[in-house]
Amino acid sequence: MARKPTLSADTLKDLGADKLAQLVLEEAERNAGFRRQVKAALAGKSGPEAIAKLIDRRLSGLARAKSFIEWDKAHAFADDLRSLTDTITSELGPAAPALAIDRLLRFIATHEQVFERVDESSGRVQDVYYQAIAAIGGLVQSLTAPDADLLPDKIMAALGESTHGYLADVTDAVAPHLPKHSLDRWDGDLTSAIAERQAEEAARRPDGWFYSMTSQWARMRQILALARGDIDLLTALEAKKKPHMQDTLGIAAQLLEAGRNAEALEWVRKPGQRSLGEPDGELSPARVRLEARILDAMGDRSAAQTLRWRCFEARLSADILRDYLKQLPNFEDIEAEDHAHALALEKAEPEGSLQFFLDWPRLDLAAKLIVMHPDRWDGGAWHNLPKVASLLEHDYPLAATILYRALLDDILDRARSKAYGHGAKYLGKLKLLAREADPIHPDTMIDHAAYLAKLKKAHPRKSGFWTRVGDDEPETRQTSEFRGPVWVRK
Repeated sequence: MARKPTLSADTLKDLGADKLAQLVLEEAERNAGFRRQVKAALAGKSGPEAIAKLIDRRLSGLARAKSFIEWDKAHAFADDLRSLTDTITSELGPAAPALAIDRLLRFIATHEQVFERVDESSGRVQDVYYQAIAAIGGLVQSLTAPDADLLPDKIMAALGESTHGYLADVTDAVAPHLPKHSLDRWDGDLTSAIAERQAEEAARRPDGWFYSMTSQWARMRQILALARGDIDLLTALEAKKKPHMQDTLGIAAQLLEAGRNAEALEWVRKPGQRSLGEPDGELSPARVRLEARILDAMGDRSAAQTLRWRCFEARLSADILRDYLKQLPNFEDIEAEDHAHALALEKAEPEGSLQFFLDWPRLDLAAKLIVMHPDRWDGGAWHNLPKVASLLEHDYPLAATILYRALLDDILDRARSKAYGHGAKYLGKLKLLAREADPIHPDTMIDHAAYLAKLKKAHPRKSGFWTRVGDDEPETRQTSEFRGPVWVRK
């Protein structure tokens, strides 16, 4: 059998210039975005200014456009925007990074106008703008020292009054690559701008809510402080925020990294936003992991371990337990792990325990937990439960049977006709599992034949479902990975 050809620069070169030119021409006729990229590449033969002129025409057209873009055309529109940024980055960027950054800033400045024109909820259009921001961060490293020193002024001119937040994002992308004197001057300019704007806003007659740029400018000052290694300024700016807005964990992490452990401990214990991705609370796993690290750094290992175990008991966090076990002497960790598993099995609410056993992973204990609570699993959790059942069905047929029955019962009890195809699949799974599950099911659970008879008696008129059952062949078993919460029936 002939091997399937692979696409690479070397194999394409083997086609020859004439064949490649013909393929490029045909694709350019079909694809407007590709056509523009080809034109930009051809213009590049005349130098970066020629590429920039082509890009400028497209940017001007984007800025002038007013028509609304319906949802069915949003995907193509996002692709067109991406071809524009790709041209700037790949064609103009290597030849003239300063010119490319200027064009990327012009593009990013169109975001508010573009978002008002497009009906798009998938995030594709927004992703293009984030890619443009990332591209600026890459190009900054190629700038000459004079061009790098001019960049803060260019950013403020293009985005200084942008309310969407991209101004801070661009600052975050470029700050690590700018010289210190440029960062110092930028911070000084922002400090003056904040003071001036706050004075203007204080003089206004209060006539309702309005957006103030000062919060975004203050956020930029923190980004610049971090890039300059000025932890004192970073912390002072955070302390000025209202308590519920403070990133207490983020500041604590920075202080810990700087070796300022006592201050880090003070910040991690402050009430605040807890913005490391976990919900607020004294035993939030994110907060506990950080506080325990700080306590370890301060030499208080006992307090760190006590905190970790308290958090595990409350939250059944696999990450917290791993941290706890790593700190134990050899062999003691085995006994502690067994104790943790026993505690999870004894929890009155099994949802957290099941998630813990899936995360650890201990599928045998996950299956044991399911069998211990056969009537608690909510078949309405269609976005998670099928994945768990599929994960268990090969080695733990009884647990998988319990979950598939819960899913099927929910579909039929609620007469979810659009899910009848899934229900038929679950019944096929149950038929395959019955050979191994029936001999080991507990007395409180009926076998497959009795379960099927019960379904037929309870749902005789659901012909849409039974027709599908008659048409479908039983499916072979398969396994898949799973991560995510599993809900239980209350």
